[in-house]
Amino acid sequence: MARDRSPKCKQCRREGMKLFLKGERCLTEKCAIERRSYPPGEHGRGRIKQSEYLLQLREKQKARRYYGLLETQFRTYYAKATRQGGVTGENLLRMLETRLDNVVYRLGFAASRAQARQLVRHGHFLVNGRRVNIPSYQVKPDDVVTLKNGSSAAQLVRDATDLTAAVAPWLQADHEGLTGKVLKWPERQEIDTPVQEQLIVELYSK
Repeated sequence: MARDRSPKCKQCRREGMKLFLKGERCLTEKCAIERRSYPPGEHGRGRIKQSEYLLQLREKQKARRYYGLLETQFRTYYAKATRQGGVTGENLLRMLETRLDNVVYRLGFAASRAQARQLVRHGHFLVNGRRVNIPSYQVKPDDVVTLKNGSSAAQLVRDATDLTAAVAPWLQADHEGLTGKVLKWPERQEIDTPVQEQLIVELYSK
């Protein structure tokens, strides 16, 4: 299975903001953004000439890293978004938000999306009572996500719920029973992803 193995903290520094890729560490003073807020590399503190293309590229890279996707995966989502009715950028974010690994993270059952991806891949979660081990599985309204009975990751999941301040308004979570439900499709104002999706659309439309 292909995945991005580059240092997580460097990714946050490159984008100039916290992408919360390392879970609890991102909430402490050890976070790389807190210690070195400039981009990585020997020219990180130098001046970078801004251009329209650079701004668009950075937004795309930020979104891709935020959700933990490779370039080919991200482009496939964009292609699907263009074929749907409505606003392409919003369609793209909605599909990314309703990935099973992201939903597990949004419900508070994992400290980071990378951890959520691993838990799903190892078969610790059920969707409507059926085991699903595909992180990109698209959940739908009224789907119920539960931790498998007797899962060895139960304590890990409970520890993650302690870090959760709030659950997305389009989801419902029971942290005691370790179950969650998708109430509806997420609206743009309910998605707190720190990207300007229109810049991504402009980049791919060239």
